[in-house]
Amino acid sequence: MPTYDYECTDCGYSFEYFQSMSDEPLKTCPKCGGKVRRLIGGGLGVIFKGSGFYVTDNRKTNSASSNPKKKEGSQKTEQTNNSKKKTEPVKA
Repeated sequence: MPTYDYECTDCGYSFEYFQSMSDEPLKTCPKCGGKVRRLIGGGLGVIFKGSGFYVTDNRKTNSASSNPKKKEGSQKTEQTNNSKKKTEPVKA
């Protein structure tokens, strides 16, 4: 339910009122009993709640910076595979 801003046309008193969108607008001032008008607000922007909204989220990584890591990992794998070769005993 939204909060609406009202202003009295007689005394100039301005106030906010929390009401449903389907409710009729207020017509009388709670301070002096005069006529009020509902003000048009600018509204709010998007509100992000919670933690974890950063500039770097969902940003694509540079492909050049990620390739050397893959190459280093594949070289290490090849080296470990070569060192694990089984040797058979020589029969005399």
